[in-house]
Amino acid sequence: MDAQTENNGSHRPEYFKDTALGLVSTTSFPAIVGTADMMLKSAGVILVGYEKIGSGHCTAIVRGRISDVRLAVEAGAQTAEQFGQFVSKLVIPRPLPNLEVVLPIGFRLSQLSQNGSYSRLSSQAVGLLETRGFPAMVGACDAMLKSADVHLAAYEKIGAGLCTAIIRGAVADVAVAVEAGMYEAERIGELNAVMVIPRPLEDLEQTLPLASCWIEQRQPVMMPVSVKETEKELVELPNLEQLKVYQTEEIER
Repeated sequence: MDAQTENNGSHRPEYFKDTALGLVSTTSFPAIVGTADMMLKSAGVILVGYEKIGSGHCTAIVRGRISDVRLAVEAGAQTAEQFGQFVSKLVIPRPLPNLEVVLPIGFRLSQLSQNGSYSRLSSQAVGLLETRGFPAMVGACDAMLKSADVHLAAYEKIGAGLCTAIIRGAVADVAVAVEAGMYEAERIGELNAVMVIPRPLEDLEQTLPLASCWIEQRQPVMMPVSVKETEKELVELPNLEQLKVYQTEEIER
């Protein structure tokens, strides 16, 4: 089931009959992105989106068959625990349609894609570096951009002074850049979390914030238009019959 089907079917009661919702919460944006990546890769689920409620708390929400959601939530919780950022987890079998009201249903990049736009950074590795304090993040961004061939895609704020820089590029470049950013962030202020995702899935791409400068609008092909030439002044031609008679008389003479 694709993301569009997910949205179109979300308000039909029968759609919820054999599906479940899974939620895993962390206290870091890089941790929740890494957790969501593991959930997607461990089972056949769809990433609905993230909910950020302040004080650094972020929740990844997935949907799918009950067995897949249970497996994904367990894998995501274990990943979050490894990061030391796990808060809580939840599986809701067969949710009622009205529960949709409190869930973040947004597929930003897919909607842009439908409008004829696309991300120039799609399918590149993702690097996330989270600091407590804006100056530390800006300094880390400067160090990352100067240390490797990466692009700064966007940044995310989740409260409690936590902000995350998101970079894109080749896997090796992203790894080098994140390492350089870590040292600079620690020098300036407080480093909270880092994450490198080598091969993000399409579902994960749709939920990542992306600066508008990295969204390209497909432009229509411009075809040359023929321009009419300026109408020239009409010149009266001589009477050919009179000219013929004149020439005959001249010959007879």
